[in-house]
Amino acid sequence: MRTGVVELKVQSGIAHVRLIHSGKFNAMSRAMWHELRSVFEHIQAASAVRCVLMQGADGHFCAGGDISEYPSFRFDPISLHDFHELEVWGGLQAMLDCDVPIVAQIQGNCMGAGLEMVCCCDIRIASTSARFGAPIAHLGFPMAPREAQLVARELGLASSREMLLVAAILDAHRMRDSGFLNHVCEEDELAPQALSVAQRIANLAPQAARLNKKTLRSFCASPTVSGVESSRQNFATTGEFSAYHYASSAEHREGIDAFLSKRKPVFK
Repeated sequence: MRTGVVELKVQSGIAHVRLIHSGKFNAMSRAMWHELRSVFEHIQAASAVRCVLMQGADGHFCAGGDISEYPSFRFDPISLHDFHELEVWGGLQAMLDCDVPIVAQIQGNCMGAGLEMVCCCDIRIASTSARFGAPIAHLGFPMAPREAQLVARELGLASSREMLLVAAILDAHRMRDSGFLNHVCEEDELAPQALSVAQRIANLAPQAARLNKKTLRSFCASPTVSGVESSRQNFATTGEFSAYHYASSAEHREGIDAFLSKRKPVFK
Protein backbone atom coordinates (compact mmCIF):
# COMPACT_ATOMS: atom_id res chain seq x y z
CA MET A 1 0.00 0.00 0.00
CA ARG A 2 1.39 3.40 -1.03
CA THR A 3 1.65 5.77 1.93
CA GLY A 4 1.91 9.17 0.33
CA VAL A 5 4.03 10.53 -2.48
CA VAL A 6 6.34 13.43 -3.27
CA GLU A 7 5.31 14.48 -6.77
CA LEU A 8 7.64 16.27 -9.19
CA LYS A 9 6.59 18.05 -12.38
CA VAL A 10 8.79 20.46 -14.35
CA GLN A 11 7.18 23.19 -16.44
CA SER A 12 8.88 26.23 -18.03
CA GLY A 13 11.95 25.93 -15.85
CA ILE A 14 9.97 25.58 -12.61
CA ALA A 15 10.05 22.30 -10.68
CA HIS A 16 6.68 21.86 -8.98
CA VAL A 17 7.14 19.67 -5.90
CA ARG A 18 3.92 18.59 -4.20
CA LEU A 19 3.45 16.57 -1.00
CA ILE A 20 0.47 14.23 -1.31
CA HIS A 21 -0.85 12.02 1.47
CA SER A 22 -4.61 11.91 1.29
CA GLY A 23 -6.55 11.87 4.54
CA LYS A 24 -3.45 12.72 6.61
CA PHE A 25 -2.87 16.38 5.74
CA ASN A 26 0.19 15.25 3.73
CA ALA A 27 1.99 13.79 6.74
CA MET A 28 5.41 12.45 5.80
CA SER A 29 5.72 8.68 5.65
CA ARG A 30 9.13 7.00 5.68
CA ALA A 31 8.81 6.35 1.96
CA MET A 32 8.12 10.04 1.35
CA TRP A 33 11.36 11.05 3.09
CA HIS A 34 13.28 8.84 0.66
CA GLU A 35 11.34 10.31 -2.26
CA LEU A 36 12.02 13.86 -1.05
CA ARG A 37 15.75 13.19 -1.11
CA SER A 38 15.57 11.64 -4.57
CA VAL A 39 13.46 14.53 -5.94
CA PHE A 40 15.84 17.24 -4.73
CA GLU A 41 18.95 15.36 -5.82
CA HIS A 42 17.34 15.17 -9.28
CA ILE A 43 16.54 18.90 -9.23
CA GLN A 44 20.11 19.74 -8.18
CA ALA A 45 21.46 17.87 -11.21
CA ALA A 46 18.92 19.31 -13.67
CA SER A 47 20.46 22.37 -15.31
CA ALA A 48 17.15 23.32 -16.93
CA VAL A 49 15.44 23.88 -13.57
CA ARG A 50 15.62 27.52 -12.46
CA CYS A 51 13.25 27.53 -9.48
CA VAL A 52 11.38 25.09 -7.22
CA LEU A 53 7.80 25.73 -6.11
CA MET A 54 6.93 23.48 -3.17
CA GLN A 55 3.44 22.94 -1.77
CA GLY A 56 1.10 20.39 -0.26
CA ALA A 57 -2.10 18.93 -1.65
CA ASP A 58 -5.71 19.46 -0.55
CA GLY A 59 -5.31 22.78 1.27
CA HIS A 60 -2.48 21.84 3.62
CA PHE A 61 1.30 21.89 3.44
CA CYS A 62 2.26 19.04 5.79
CA ALA A 63 0.95 18.06 9.23
CA GLY A 64 4.17 16.39 10.39
CA GLY A 65 5.17 12.74 10.38
CA ASP A 66 2.90 9.79 9.72
CA ILE A 67 2.38 8.72 13.32
CA SER A 68 0.65 5.49 12.30
CA GLU A 69 4.11 4.18 11.31
CA TYR A 70 5.79 5.13 14.59
CA PRO A 71 5.12 2.00 16.70
CA SER A 72 7.05 -0.09 14.15
CA PHE A 73 10.39 1.64 14.77
CA ARG A 74 10.39 4.52 17.29
CA PHE A 75 10.81 2.47 20.47
CA ASP A 76 14.24 1.11 19.54
CA PRO A 77 17.18 3.57 19.79
CA ILE A 78 19.00 2.18 16.74
CA SER A 79 16.02 2.35 14.38
CA LEU A 80 14.97 5.71 15.84
CA HIS A 81 18.48 7.08 15.27
CA ASP A 82 18.53 5.85 11.68
CA PHE A 83 15.08 7.28 10.98
CA HIS A 84 16.12 10.79 12.03
CA GLU A 85 19.76 10.80 10.94
CA LEU A 86 19.42 8.92 7.65
CA GLU A 87 15.84 9.15 6.43
CA VAL A 88 14.58 12.52 7.71
CA TRP A 89 17.91 14.32 7.58
CA GLY A 90 18.68 12.75 4.21
CA GLY A 91 15.62 14.50 2.77
CA LEU A 92 16.26 17.80 4.55
CA GLN A 93 19.95 17.82 3.61
CA ALA A 94 19.06 17.31 -0.05
CA MET A 95 16.87 20.41 0.18
CA LEU A 96 19.59 22.39 1.96
CA ASP A 97 22.17 21.31 -0.62
CA CYS A 98 19.96 22.33 -3.54
CA ASP A 99 21.45 25.35 -5.34
CA VAL A 100 18.16 26.09 -7.11
CA PRO A 101 16.00 28.70 -5.29
CA ILE A 102 13.05 27.10 -3.45
CA VAL A 103 9.74 28.92 -2.96
CA ALA A 104 7.38 27.49 -0.32
CA GLN A 105 3.63 27.89 -0.90
CA ILE A 106 2.12 27.29 2.53
CA GLN A 107 -1.48 26.89 3.64
CA GLY A 108 -3.29 24.99 6.37
CA ASN A 109 -1.22 22.72 8.59
CA CYS A 110 2.54 23.23 8.58
CA MET A 111 3.64 21.21 11.59
CA GLY A 112 6.75 19.30 12.63
CA ALA A 113 8.19 17.81 9.46
CA GLY A 114 6.36 20.45 7.43
CA LEU A 115 7.97 23.23 9.45
CA GLU A 116 11.38 21.62 8.98
CA MET A 117 10.96 21.42 5.20
CA VAL A 118 9.81 25.03 5.03
CA CYS A 119 12.95 25.97 7.00
CA CYS A 120 14.94 24.61 4.04
CA CYS A 121 13.17 26.93 1.57
CA ASP A 122 14.46 30.33 0.46
CA ILE A 123 11.23 32.29 -0.03
CA ARG A 124 8.19 31.53 2.16
CA ILE A 125 4.72 32.65 1.14
CA ALA A 126 1.71 31.68 3.27
CA SER A 127 -2.02 32.19 3.26
CA THR A 128 -3.90 33.43 6.30
CA SER A 129 -5.05 29.84 6.90
CA ALA A 130 -1.50 28.62 7.60
CA ARG A 131 -0.69 27.36 11.08
CA PHE A 132 2.82 26.53 12.25
CA GLY A 133 4.11 24.44 15.13
CA ALA A 134 5.91 21.35 16.39
CA PRO A 135 3.61 20.08 19.16
CA ILE A 136 5.53 16.83 19.68
CA ALA A 137 5.56 17.37 23.44
CA HIS A 138 2.04 15.90 23.24
CA LEU A 139 3.63 12.76 21.76
CA GLY A 140 6.25 12.37 24.47
CA PHE A 141 9.41 12.98 22.47
CA PRO A 142 11.80 15.85 21.62
CA MET A 143 12.85 17.20 18.24
CA ALA A 144 15.99 15.51 16.91
CA PRO A 145 19.15 17.62 17.43
CA ARG A 146 19.95 18.59 13.83
CA GLU A 147 16.28 19.26 13.10
CA ALA A 148 16.00 21.46 16.20
CA GLN A 149 19.12 23.39 15.24
CA LEU A 150 17.74 23.98 11.74
CA VAL A 151 14.42 25.26 13.10
CA ALA A 152 16.07 27.48 15.71
CA ARG A 153 18.40 28.97 13.11
CA GLU A 154 15.59 29.85 10.69
CA LEU A 155 12.79 30.64 13.13
CA GLY A 156 14.69 32.11 16.08
CA LEU A 157 15.09 30.83 19.62
CA ALA A 158 12.08 32.59 21.17
CA SER A 159 9.51 31.12 18.76
CA SER A 160 11.30 27.76 18.74
CA ARG A 161 11.09 27.55 22.52
CA GLU A 162 7.41 28.47 22.41
CA MET A 163 6.70 25.74 19.87
CA LEU A 164 8.73 23.01 21.56
CA LEU A 165 8.20 23.80 25.24
CA VAL A 166 4.62 25.13 25.18
CA ALA A 167 3.47 23.20 22.08
CA ALA A 168 2.25 26.57 20.75
CA ILE A 169 0.64 26.87 17.32
CA LEU A 170 1.50 30.19 15.65
CA ASP A 171 -0.49 31.84 12.87
CA ALA A 172 0.82 33.28 9.62
CA HIS A 173 0.81 36.90 10.78
CA ARG A 174 2.86 36.03 13.87
CA MET A 175 5.33 34.13 11.70
CA ARG A 176 5.61 37.04 9.27
CA ASP A 177 6.17 39.50 12.09
CA SER A 178 8.99 37.31 13.40
CA GLY A 179 10.66 37.49 10.00
CA PHE A 180 10.13 33.82 9.11
CA LEU A 181 7.65 34.47 6.27
CA ASN A 182 8.29 36.77 3.33
CA HIS A 183 4.62 37.31 2.44
CA VAL A 184 1.15 36.56 3.83
CA CYS A 185 -1.90 36.78 1.58
CA GLU A 186 -5.54 35.73 1.39
CA GLU A 187 -6.29 32.13 0.48
CA ASP A 188 -7.38 32.82 -3.09
CA GLU A 189 -4.25 34.91 -3.73
CA LEU A 190 -1.74 32.31 -2.50
CA ALA A 191 -1.28 30.14 -5.58
CA PRO A 192 -1.01 33.00 -8.11
CA GLN A 193 1.36 34.99 -5.87
CA ALA A 194 3.63 32.01 -5.20
CA LEU A 195 3.71 31.12 -8.90
CA SER A 196 4.44 34.75 -9.80
CA VAL A 197 7.45 34.81 -7.48
CA ALA A 198 8.68 31.47 -8.87
CA GLN A 199 8.30 32.76 -12.44
CA ARG A 200 10.17 35.95 -11.59
CA ILE A 201 13.07 33.90 -10.18
CA ALA A 202 13.00 31.58 -13.22
CA ASN A 203 13.31 34.60 -15.54
CA LEU A 204 16.46 35.84 -13.80
CA ALA A 205 20.02 34.61 -14.34
CA PRO A 206 20.12 30.96 -13.19
CA GLN A 207 23.87 30.83 -12.61
CA ALA A 208 23.72 33.93 -10.44
CA ALA A 209 20.90 32.39 -8.39
CA ARG A 210 22.86 29.20 -7.76
CA LEU A 211 26.00 31.14 -6.84
CA ASN A 212 24.04 33.43 -4.54
CA LYS A 213 22.61 30.41 -2.74
CA LYS A 214 26.08 28.95 -2.27
CA THR A 215 27.38 32.25 -0.91
CA LEU A 216 24.45 32.73 1.47
CA ARG A 217 24.76 29.12 2.62
CA SER A 218 28.41 29.73 3.54
CA PHE A 219 27.27 32.43 5.99
CA CYS A 220 25.07 30.00 7.91
CA ALA A 221 26.45 27.43 10.28
CA SER A 222 25.27 24.00 9.15
CA PRO A 223 23.43 21.97 11.78
CA THR A 224 25.87 19.37 13.07
CA VAL A 225 25.88 16.49 15.49
CA SER A 226 28.15 13.46 15.75
CA GLY A 227 28.29 11.55 12.50
CA VAL A 228 26.33 8.38 11.92
CA GLU A 229 29.36 6.13 12.26
CA SER A 230 30.71 7.81 15.41
CA SER A 231 27.29 7.65 17.04
CA ARG A 232 27.02 3.99 16.12
CA GLN A 233 30.43 3.43 17.71
CA ASN A 234 29.17 5.23 20.80
CA PHE A 235 26.21 2.87 20.87
CA ALA A 236 28.53 -0.13 20.76
CA THR A 237 30.45 1.29 23.74
CA THR A 238 27.69 2.69 25.92
CA GLY A 239 24.64 0.77 24.78
CA GLU A 240 22.69 3.85 23.75
CA PHE A 241 22.55 6.72 21.29
CA SER A 242 22.75 9.74 23.56
CA ALA A 243 20.20 11.75 21.57
CA TYR A 244 17.80 8.81 21.23
CA HIS A 245 18.08 7.08 24.60
CA TYR A 246 14.42 7.92 25.28
CA ALA A 247 13.24 5.52 22.56
CA SER A 248 11.86 2.82 24.86
CA SER A 249 10.69 5.17 27.63
CA ALA A 250 7.18 4.93 29.03
CA GLU A 251 6.58 8.61 28.25
CA HIS A 252 7.43 8.09 24.58
CA ARG A 253 5.18 5.05 24.30
CA GLU A 254 2.32 6.79 26.14
CA GLY A 255 2.38 9.85 23.89
CA ILE A 256 2.22 7.88 20.65
CA ASP A 257 -0.29 5.33 21.96
CA ALA A 258 -2.58 8.13 23.18
CA PHE A 259 -2.49 9.84 19.78
CA LEU A 260 -3.27 6.63 17.91
CA SER A 261 -6.00 5.77 20.44
CA LYS A 262 -7.47 9.29 20.11
CA ARG A 263 -7.21 10.00 23.83
CA LYS A 264 -5.39 12.53 26.00
CA PRO A 265 -1.95 11.32 27.10
CA VAL A 266 -1.19 10.91 30.78
CA PHE A 267 2.46 11.62 31.56
CA LYS A 268 3.40 10.45 35.04
